[in-house]
Amino acid sequence: MSHNAQIKIPATYMRGGTSKGTFFILSDLPEVAQRPGPIRDQLLMRVVGSPDPYGKQIDGMGGATSSTSKTVILSRSEKPDHDVDYLFGQVAIDRPFIDWSGNCGNLTAAVGSLAISRGLVDKARIPENGVVAVRIWQRNIKKTLVVHVPVTAGKVQETGNFELDGVTFPAAEMRVDFLDPADGEEALFPTGNLTDPLEVPGIGSLTATMINAGIPTIFLNAGDLGCKGTELQEAINGDPAMLQKFETIRAHGALKMGLIDTLAEAAQRQHTPKIAFVAPAKSYTASSGRPVSADQIDLLVRALSMGALHHAMMGTAAVAIGAAAVIPGTLVNLAAGGGELQEVEFGHPSGTMKVGAAVTHAAGEWQVTRVSMSRSARILMEGAVHVPGETLSG
Repeated sequence: MSHNAQIKIPATYMRGGTSKGTFFILSDLPEVAQRPGPIRDQLLMRVVGSPDPYGKQIDGMGGATSSTSKTVILSRSEKPDHDVDYLFGQVAIDRPFIDWSGNCGNLTAAVGSLAISRGLVDKARIPENGVVAVRIWQRNIKKTLVVHVPVTAGKVQETGNFELDGVTFPAAEMRVDFLDPADGEEALFPTGNLTDPLEVPGIGSLTATMINAGIPTIFLNAGDLGCKGTELQEAINGDPAMLQKFETIRAHGALKMGLIDTLAEAAQRQHTPKIAFVAPAKSYTASSGRPVSADQIDLLVRALSMGALHHAMMGTAAVAIGAAAVIPGTLVNLAAGGGELQEVEFGHPSGTMKVGAAVTHAAGEWQVTRVSMSRSARILMEGAVHVPGETLSG
């Protein structure tokens, strides 16, 4: 019996923020996979190791969590005043599905870094020593991102002393700016309200802030869910009933936000919207064992990604947190003490994170012009991935 040989595809495995994924340059993909469609999805799922009924992704590059089951495709941008186009795919672990509906904010830092390393940024813009503002067109959400990448001796500087909670080792700090981050052409608050009652059959009426910034996000009060806001992963992810409760709420929130037309569609849109819960600042012990004191933070936030509590905080959800925090009256703002704020430091399962935002208010409408945060990125491995040849068959 004959078998197709494996095919070899140039790739880079990178950490960006508290996520990691497999990165490709569009022109390096096999020609049939350079276009969106089932063959591209099939190839990328095979690279990552999905679908895996065992939930481990042993036969692929994925790490069996939403933070590590990711893929990125980059190309030189044809959009004026941009350096690179960035397409992100969130790969489901246990079923054959890639969600292309949103961005990964954490991996954005890695996009800026790799764009320089792979020659996607004009060499004339790269100093011998300094910082390069890499201008990224995020194709999933059609937004501009800017990553400020440090350069030493003409090369990307990856090492440094910046510590990011959720990442074990320090690295070089990179500021990431999300410009005009409201999702697509939608209003910042799709219902027109800073808070809404969200009616969920079998659960009740919950007060929610639903916002389109960075990624569509539904914020709830921890107390309304029977939570404290100090939970670590095992407290939520080890409770199937609680996870189902969050998914049911998320589906009804997606419907109210106008992201889906029927509840059944939520299962095919797991990456968006995100669901998160907030609480006033209180002391707790992070997953690393490090104590987080209430006086270090402005509020507590916990968020779920792909049906499970995230080990730290998704970068795009942090954009939503930053935007909501500086708008008086949202649940995030109220949990942080209320009033006019310019930035907040919030506690998440792995520690703390600071995010700032600039907003305007005119004619009764709020607009976010920029959200900024610090991330880091590092190449973990570069070379080629191998996949069985039949992966590219139709």
